Amino acid sequence: MTTPRILLFDSGMGGLTVARAVRQQLPGAHLTYSADNAGFPYGAWKEDALTKRIVMVIGELIARTEPHLVVIACNTASTIALAQLREAYHLPFVGTVPAIKPAAAQTKSGIIGVLATPGTVSREYTHSLIHTYAYHCKVFLHGAKRLAEIAELKLKGRAVDPDELKEEIGPVFRRRDGKRTDVVVLGCTHYPLLIEDMQKVQPWPVSYIDPAPAIARRVADVLDETPLRDAAHSVPPHGTVILTSNRGSAAESLSAYAAMGFPAPEFIDLPV
Repeated sequence: MTTPRILLFDSGMGGLTVARAVRQQLPGAHLTYSADNAGFPYGAWKEDALTKRIVMVIGELIARTEPHLVVIACNTASTIALAQLREAYHLPFVGTVPAIKPAAAQTKSGIIGVLATPGTVSREYTHSLIHTYAYHCKVFLHGAKRLAEIAELKLKGRAVDPDELKEEIGPVFRRRDGKRTDVVVLGCTHYPLLIEDMQKVQPWPVSYIDPAPAIARRVADVLDETPLRDAAHSVPPHGTVILTSNRGSAAESLSAYAAMGFPAPEFIDLPV
């Protein structure tokens, strides 16, 4: 019986939260994680250039890993490139989009905060989700410029600055007509790494929605319908992390990847 091969992709380390959930959902699967650290962070890119970059990088990764399924564990990449990826490569893709629909179902106050990257906040896809599923709510979007980097630094062993974190998340804590935000959507896969830290500096308790468990369930459902073929070539072993650059910060990331279940590093040189 062929073991399902899953490739998980993000701009950096945030997709490890999704990888953790997929591992729990599918403990027997063969997982490879890849971070486009040469292109990180994605928030500063122009959309057309970033789309071309993602399609190119994913093509190289598919050739190297021969996955049965690819998880785009990155909100930015999913909201701009999923359609192009599905057109370019004929295998299943599972994306990551802001969890607006479950937030709208869960909120009692009708006031929802969405923490995301500036790019995700500005994209029409995000606004369409709000219009479709949360039209009856007041949704406060905030493009947090530093949260993803703060999360990466935490994984690398750096202390989180509570004042900086409080400033980053503050704009989604809002009051309106005697009510206040009660649900916060984590619209970047990096952000669940900071939930405990956010709870320490939040002005009042809220429910944070981590999309990872739902993504993992979707991966399992799609795999059930996907033929599992043996690889034609040798592929990286389970637990490999593939980075697109071995530049300076890559070295200090390796222990963090290892701690999250990806102890075998590999580098493919895909400069920006």
